[in-house]
Amino acid sequence: MTERFDAIVVGSGAGGAPVAYTLALAGAKVLVLEKGPRYGREDFTRDEIISCRRDFFVPFPDDDPHTIRRRPEAPAAKTNAAWTSRCVGGGTVHMSGFFFRLHPEDFRLASTFAPPDSTVIDWPIEYQDLAPYYDRVEALVGVSGDTSSNPFEPPRTGPFAMPPVLTHPVAGWIDRAGRELGLHPYPVPRAIITEPRPGRGACVYCSLCGSYGCEVDAKSSTAAALIPAAEATGRCEVRANCMVQQILMQKNGRARGVVYVDDRGQRQAVDADVVVVAASAIESARLLLLSASGQHPDGLGNNGGQVGRNLCFSTLGQLTGELAYADRSPAEQAELASRAPFVGRAVQDYYRVDPAGDLFGRGGTFHFLWEHPNPIHAAERLLMDGGQLMYGNALTERLAHHFREQRTLEVECFGEWLPTEGCHVRLDPEISDRWGLPAASITIARHPSDMAASQLVVSEAQRLLAAVGARDIRVLDVGGETLVLQYGTCRMGRDPSTSVCTARGRLHEVENVYVTCGGSLPTGGAVPSTMSIMANAFRIADGLVGDLRG
Repeated sequence: MTERFDAIVVGSGAGGAPVAYTLALAGAKVLVLEKGPRYGREDFTRDEIISCRRDFFVPFPDDDPHTIRRRPEAPAAKTNAAWTSRCVGGGTVHMSGFFFRLHPEDFRLASTFAPPDSTVIDWPIEYQDLAPYYDRVEALVGVSGDTSSNPFEPPRTGPFAMPPVLTHPVAGWIDRAGRELGLHPYPVPRAIITEPRPGRGACVYCSLCGSYGCEVDAKSSTAAALIPAAEATGRCEVRANCMVQQILMQKNGRARGVVYVDDRGQRQAVDADVVVVAASAIESARLLLLSASGQHPDGLGNNGGQVGRNLCFSTLGQLTGELAYADRSPAEQAELASRAPFVGRAVQDYYRVDPAGDLFGRGGTFHFLWEHPNPIHAAERLLMDGGQLMYGNALTERLAHHFREQRTLEVECFGEWLPTEGCHVRLDPEISDRWGLPAASITIARHPSDMAASQLVVSEAQRLLAAVGARDIRVLDVGGETLVLQYGTCRMGRDPSTSVCTARGRLHEVENVYVTCGGSLPTGGAVPSTMSIMANAFRIADGLVGDLRG
């Protein structure tokens, strides 16, 4: 006899865990199917090779590839890029935890700015619809921050759940330099708890957040903050190493359940009243496309041809500057020598700008952090100087200078990525995964505004970095791509001809299949949007509770 649940949730990260948690607490019987393994604190080591250069979080391309091309006629290139993660908790396990809210105008880009040559649409909801769920995320999973110094902070009803993380003394240098330039640096909100919670320790201020799991569960991953609480109800079961291959349909037009390959390599079927797809924008679109049937010959929910289209990432600008001990007074040298890992300052003065040229009215957010302490990563960068390979005494001296005589301050600049006709994900016609299923084929195209906005924000970040006293400022990237921040492929909208889901996250064409990952967000904003994915998943989950009870 086939097992039956009230709800099946495909994916356990930012889009899936809030749904599983909400439904289980409301009394529903929930099954979470996660493609990757389940890690515990004991698995999180500070080993750069294991955590960052193997398949600990993302698969090897020969095992489970994506393919990427930048022109429709270009050959496909196998890659593990655009995998957010593959483990219980998804990308929230190894995220840095920068938890920004979207701004009210982010929900109305089409009507407010009408950027040409973009397929952008307005969200079918407003900021005020999501605001209570931002509050819920901050309180429930634990977000630390300070609202006192950002005049551009979106409307909110109260303070953060916890005080901000402790920051390095250089944050004060940025504050002073920013004020002199007329800017407003403010503490970065972090999905890191600064006070203990049951089963979770407060931050111990190690230097390895991004790209690593947290050894004390201070990072507010869904694996630490939501999944255990859902399981504690006795109504939520998480099955790791289970690859969902297809959503099954009934003759009445409703989904029946899913087929998956379990941790022993056996093919299984399980039924449910509701199927929730939350596997990331790229993998959720892939699953819907793999679920073609007689009723949906081009893929589930894709009779209008919208599944996989309107793919958005986040634009990325990067620059670094050296803060040399020799340039500083003894007091400043002592401050610079602090090993506090967080700089924790962001600037949103250029989040909205006047339209000009290719700029449609959106700039972005930039924030300061120390260069990632991974030594192999740093050494690889230092091996090259202006495109020339360094070696011998020159390389030795450069390594010594980098690790002993200065600190490298980095700035990351995030911007809006506008959807276009040419940016999408489809099934690759030639390359498959180890189960023989077509890989997700990603074609990347860019809107002119992406580069224009990124250039503006990078220039302003460069100005502030210089004002702090950094030397040897290097712009590493302008208008780059953050492929782990992905949206749009199954976007919500009012019009089925331009969207895949309703405002409640339900497929226009199938009344009991929902999408709650970043794929359901029409756009990503000019910030890292993990928090928005979680907030929207909680919002959709509340509606699902009513559906299941009805």
